Amino acid sequence: MRIRHLLLLLCLCVYSPLSAVAQMLEATERYPKREFRGAWIQVVNGQFKGMSTDEMKQALIGQLDALREAGMNAIIFQVRPEADALYASRLEPWSRFLSGVQGQAPQPLWDPMQFMIDECHKRGMEFHAWINPYRVKTTLSTKLASNHVYNIHPEWFVTYGDQLYFDPALPESRRHICMVVSDIVSRYDVDAIHMDDYFYPYPIPGKDFPDDASFAVYGRRFANKGDWRRNNVNILVRELHEKIREIKPWVKFGISPFGIYRNESTDPLGSRTRGLQNYDDLYADVQLWASEGWVDYVIPQIYWQIGHPVADYKTLVEWWARHSGNRPLFIGQSVMNTVKNADPDNPSVNQLPAKMALQRTYQTIGGSCQWPASAVVENAGRYKEALMAEYHRYPALPPVFDFIDNEPPRKVRKVKAVWTEDGYLLFWTAPKYRNEMERAVQYVVYQFKRDEDVDIDDPSHIVAVTPNTYYELPYEDGKTKYRYVVTALDRLQNESKPVKKKVKL
Repeated sequence: MRIRHLLLLLCLCVYSPLSAVAQMLEATERYPKREFRGAWIQVVNGQFKGMSTDEMKQALIGQLDALREAGMNAIIFQVRPEADALYASRLEPWSRFLSGVQGQAPQPLWDPMQFMIDECHKRGMEFHAWINPYRVKTTLSTKLASNHVYNIHPEWFVTYGDQLYFDPALPESRRHICMVVSDIVSRYDVDAIHMDDYFYPYPIPGKDFPDDASFAVYGRRFANKGDWRRNNVNILVRELHEKIREIKPWVKFGISPFGIYRNESTDPLGSRTRGLQNYDDLYADVQLWASEGWVDYVIPQIYWQIGHPVADYKTLVEWWARHSGNRPLFIGQSVMNTVKNADPDNPSVNQLPAKMALQRTYQTIGGSCQWPASAVVENAGRYKEALMAEYHRYPALPPVFDFIDNEPPRKVRKVKAVWTEDGYLLFWTAPKYRNEMERAVQYVVYQFKRDEDVDIDDPSHIVAVTPNTYYELPYEDGKTKYRYVVTALDRLQNESKPVKKKVKL
């Protein structure tokens, strides 16, 4: 979408003054219509543990309302933190981050993931189900439920430090994780499956991951453990992607790796950094996954500040922008790091303006994701206010994943304004479709004044993104003429041609 719009602007250069074109380009970069605006809602911090069903529902609704107000269009919600479930799973026990006791169902019974899917879609937001693939215990003192897979197959697991993990080398481990993901995708209307940075665990100095026995059995054709470990993770990532595509081809698979792929001192093509490395320390070959098409988006966690001596934010953003592997790239932002550090070039302000300007400089960067969501909700350092006032001033639609599907749905039908007992409503009929990939699941409503050109590439005219086939009109006295435009979005955010309707409000 962004490239097509820029080509149009270049064509206009022939007919328009350069200053006007420059203003249009600036507006496109300042207020993009297509941009991933996500936020991670974690559960491992215990923020929901012990809450009653009603209390947790209200807490989640409050967060979603605040995040929607801040312009977010995607929520990444943690549903499997320790090979357990914040949903009704037949394969893994209820998470202790709900009730405080693993295996204990919430009372009264409810399904947090289904609840979040419904509430996100109601607000025009995508829902990404966030799982941790290998981790089973964040601390060994945690008690596992009797039906936890560890108590059925303890031979699949290894202890490292104070934590318990699936052994990534075992086909049985991969089979179980793929079953869990297949179950989620089959039974829930998720928009994506999401994994974060925990593959092989972060290394403990002087202590190797205890997989000698597995290497002896499965690693014979590899010259070293590093290549073998990376291959183990590669197999899982590829198999998960294939499973997801097989079940529901519109469900995306995204990963948010640690922010450094490799340092330049290790690899001449690496970044000018000196920190932990995905490739060498976590055995996560993110570039391979992107280039092979095994992931659908990447969100590197670039949680440092501009000017960090070991991992400079600017250096890393520029590196990832050049090495996105032909897959959508979004930037993982640390809210607290951003607001606590001053802009080196303008010490009177924090780093949010500089980071947003840098992010929107590169065509290969399609948005960002905020860590943690709670910091946005709490308006830390006036971060939420800044998003609302400037950077997310107008709504944005998520990027189109045209390598999965680029066919837009058909136009909406029978657009009309009708007085009802609930007020003055704009109604339309959903477009017809031949298969699920063509089905309209949301609608975008635009408002234009009588003398304004209809330009649906301008997000300032978006007044609603809704799953409903109606919109309540802000009627005043019936004397002012407007044109409303309605488009349809399919599951991968392809947008239909517009349909217009004149109304008086």
